Amino acid sequence: MKPEPSAPAGPTTPRPPMDRRVRRSRSALMRAAIALVTERGTTAIPVSEIAEAADVSRQVLYQQFGDRDGLLLRAALDLARRELIEGPAYEAADATDRAGVLAMARHFAEHRGFYRAMLTGSRAFDLNRGLTELIVPANREVVRRRYGTDLAPELVDDLATFLTGGASAVVNTWVVEGEDPLDPEEFTDRLMRMLPVVATALGRSTTPAPNQEQRR
Repeated sequence: MKPEPSAPAGPTTPRPPMDRRVRRSRSALMRAAIALVTERGTTAIPVSEIAEAADVSRQVLYQQFGDRDGLLLRAALDLARRELIEGPAYEAADATDRAGVLAMARHFAEHRGFYRAMLTGSRAFDLNRGLTELIVPANREVVRRRYGTDLAPELVDDLATFLTGGASAVVNTWVVEGEDPLDPEEFTDRLMRMLPVVATALGRSTTPAPNQEQRR
């Protein structure tokens, strides 16, 4: 993801609320981008067509997202945040119980065309990094629930990132290479069979890492 432009030097002032028209045009552009990529199975959609589908000018797209790739990346992360992190089905469940895993699987199956195009396109790395940043906090809580305060914060973060990366690799392979149509129930069963094995592996060693007490 491209870094945000740095703020000018001087007193820090609160960022003004986004104008309603700007919010509408941003939402329209992200919806149009997702719909067109899903329909065509590729991220190589001309900017002019996305802008036309959103009923805005190309200049508005450039002003708000920088370029087409910036729009596609933001649309993907916004979709994941709304449905995976803030969605009612996901919020109602633990990220490691069957309901939570099934909510995740159904999300990726429903939007398979869009995610497959993104995961095989030029912004695949940025998308994976952005999704990791969204999901790591949930896995951090999973690690904390299992170990309490026995682990140093740095180790908790590393384990959460490790778990997220491993799960992402399995999900990405399913989305990109799985047989049509994707079966969220069957995939959930596969992941649920893995969870006890992973939990057992994590619990085998109860010896604190060297200098762990000093790093708390």
